Amino acid sequence: MQEDRRLAVLRAIVEDYVHTEEPVGSKALVERHGLGVSPATVRNDMAVLEEEGYITQPHTSAGRVPTDKGYRLFVDRLTTVKPLSAAEKRAISSFLDGAVDLDDVVSRSVRLLSQLTRQVAVVQYPTLSSSTVRHVELVALAPERLLVVLILSTGRVEQRLVELTSPLGEEELAALRSRVLLAAVGQRIADAVTALRDSVPQQPEPQQPDPEQAPGQVTDPTGAVVDALVEAMSDHRSDQRVAVGGAANLARYGDSFDSAVRPLLEALEEHVVLLKLLGEAGTGGLVTVRIGAEGPYEELSSTSAVSTGYGPEDQSLATLGIVGPTRMDYPGTMAAVRAVARYVTRILDEA
Repeated sequence: MQEDRRLAVLRAIVEDYVHTEEPVGSKALVERHGLGVSPATVRNDMAVLEEEGYITQPHTSAGRVPTDKGYRLFVDRLTTVKPLSAAEKRAISSFLDGAVDLDDVVSRSVRLLSQLTRQVAVVQYPTLSSSTVRHVELVALAPERLLVVLILSTGRVEQRLVELTSPLGEEELAALRSRVLLAAVGQRIADAVTALRDSVPQQPEPQQPDPEQAPGQVTDPTGAVVDALVEAMSDHRSDQRVAVGGAANLARYGDSFDSAVRPLLEALEEHVVLLKLLGEAGTGGLVTVRIGAEGPYEELSSTSAVSTGYGPEDQSLATLGIVGPTRMDYPGTMAAVRAVARYVTRILDEA
């Protein structure tokens, strides 16, 4: 019973400190939260919490503020993540549903997440290595020219023109399309590349070069199409590419600029650092919270990160989340991060 009461006291301290930015005293806790006990009992509970390292007193005669350990216990003991309002859910849906392509989805997501949480939002672009081939289309633009269209599970679309050395009939095109689809669709990128290369018919080397064949042309249409697809799969931007938004929100933390905000502002220029702060992409809607010194960088020990993975089913394509000073609204932030990830997943799945 005492443990439950002390947890209630800790929860109240965290909530008040996040809201007021001021150390919290026992009298204020009793007045604001109706704990059902006297200020003296609350002071005793606060003394125990301080002794166990969950709260600390920044100045003599001041109230208490949570420590990283206190924030961690608070987050771990959350029974529910604060649900988003119906208006917030509608706003997310309408804003993200207007996206026209992958770049637009990422751009809208990072803006939306920073607005919902009032923190710095980070959205990693889907990693190509985690993608699967959703569809391949071959379109005859002319008897000797094909447009090859590659669609990935991330919603990314690549197009390549293929010049053939001889005309390709409708039946040959249909057979080639079937061969490519059978080899690639549903496969991860690495497996699709292997299967496509294996699908190219083996032909004996000609004894003498064909004077009618221009340099660089490929006589077999399968080989030409496969070369174009493999090039499209490997011609990608770095898996470390991220979008960042909401840096101006850090202006709210002027009281902790030197300890938390300044190092974080410097880190915003380093995408690899941001990705390490967010950590590995979680699956199944799992939201990860890394508080203070739990992160990978000592100079960012006053920073917390809330993140999750996004992608179809249990396949996380990349990570999105927020980073900011440890004094943040963890329940609300966790709810927003999870909700945006779910909407992004749905949009990519329907693309």
